[in-house]
Amino acid sequence: MLSDLTEKFTGRIIKGIGGFYYVEAAGSLYECKAKGILRKKRITPLVGDFVTISVKEQSENTIDDILERKNSLVRPPLANIDVLAIVVSTCSPMPNFLVIDKLISIAENKGIEPIIIVTKNDLVCGEDIQKIYSDSGFNVFSNDEVDKIKEFFNGKVVAFTGNSGVGKSTLLNKIDSRLGLSTGEISEKLGRGRHTTRHVELFKIGDGYIADTPGFSSVDMERCEQVFKADLAYCFREFKPFLGKCRFTSCAHINDLGCAVTQALNDGKIAKSRYNSYTSLYEDAKKIKEWENK
Repeated sequence: MLSDLTEKFTGRIIKGIGGFYYVEAAGSLYECKAKGILRKKRITPLVGDFVTISVKEQSENTIDDILERKNSLVRPPLANIDVLAIVVSTCSPMPNFLVIDKLISIAENKGIEPIIIVTKNDLVCGEDIQKIYSDSGFNVFSNDEVDKIKEFFNGKVVAFTGNSGVGKSTLLNKIDSRLGLSTGEISEKLGRGRHTTRHVELFKIGDGYIADTPGFSSVDMERCEQVFKADLAYCFREFKPFLGKCRFTSCAHINDLGCAVTQALNDGKIAKSRYNSYTSLYEDAKKIKEWENK
């Protein structure tokens, strides 16, 4: 009987579909299934995970272990993300600053770099949107700055989010036409519409990856991810120079006496829309019971 020769590799999951995971390792792509011990522990591999695998001659390749994640999202199910690209249109639909700022706070809380890409500048000028977020300390791009966007993405794993109609698909096609073609082909193969497939895949772009996540919108992230009230102020990076400088250590930065953050707002150092988002998100966060989410 021939022995089942096995080689061990470390690689990254770039696609997962139907219980099979496709791992990029040692210059090749291997189809694997999660090892039984992972299934028993109810540990689900995610696209973007770094894993150790066993490649076998006579039997099924397996994912043996999942290396420590630096971050992960529930929907879209992704791990080890470097950048969250939030696509915002100047019109049709109009920008919803509360949604944008909630997505930013989620990214900041998970150690993901949020950036803003403004679309439809040819229809309505997006300078006001760009100024709010660039003044708040974020990288902001216009959708016609494709070369700059690609340069920024190089060497990073990038996930996209944005509501339907903001021009996300058009932008992705400008970055790499394979993304749009792949989305259509997958949807057709599964016999579903473009907005229902749950397939997630990382596409190589230069020295980095873009996550193609058809069917997901900012609504998914909003519903599945939470930021607790104690952490929220630290997810607004323009607040950070003023945190710890309030009169009272218990300051919630909402109409509190001697608040350094509200003083910065009055001094024009914090955008009013950003502060309004903070107060709304804080009220929502007060309703979250932390022990229920452990």
